[in-house]
Amino acid sequence: MASILERNKKLKPVKKTREEYAEDALYREVWEEVNNEKTTAFIRKYSRYIIAGALVILILVTAIVIGVRTYRAHKIAIAENYELAVQKMDANMLASIAENANGATADLALFQAYLIDENIEHLEKLANDGNSHDFRDLARLHIIGLRGDDMTADEVEKYLEPLNTKKSPYYYTGRLTVAQKYLSTGDRDNANKWLDIIINDDAAPAMISATAQSLR
Repeated sequence: MASILERNKKLKPVKKTREEYAEDALYREVWEEVNNEKTTAFIRKYSRYIIAGALVILILVTAIVIGVRTYRAHKIAIAENYELAVQKMDANMLASIAENANGATADLALFQAYLIDENIEHLEKLANDGNSHDFRDLARLHIIGLRGDDMTADEVEKYLEPLNTKKSPYYYTGRLTVAQKYLSTGDRDNANKWLDIIINDDAAPAMISATAQSLR
């Protein structure tokens, strides 16, 4: 196709002669042969590394595929065992699932094991080693409910320190629990300090805020 300049000049594109076409074809043929020779030489020189690299890639891909299948099979088995344990209300089975599972599934299984057999060791393990912050906090609250009477107010406050963040869904419950413990020891000054935190917080749940105001 003629260029814009050629059209403007009303010139026709120059046609190549047979000799020029033959010369172009010969040039392409020589160029391809040179490239083929270079490619062949490169492959011969680095064939070991190429084969080794291909084998490594093959092994990695195979390992990934096997790993994914194994992971899926493990997750399915955990889910089936969990469902069976809940149906049977089997605390030992739930505790075993918690050992072999991970994430929230393991935490939930361990907490449900405690609800069934009331073994505080489940709560202690959950409070110390739980996978999720929420379940660890929940376990600590339950432990205070069971052992709080044997602890000093200062010990209760320190034990519930991990709940002292609004990222915890039990933040306000934890503060109220600490205040109630101080009140039970007759230490109203420290109790009021924690009650005021709740009362002065507009985001505090209405029920917890009302309880704090009634204790103030």
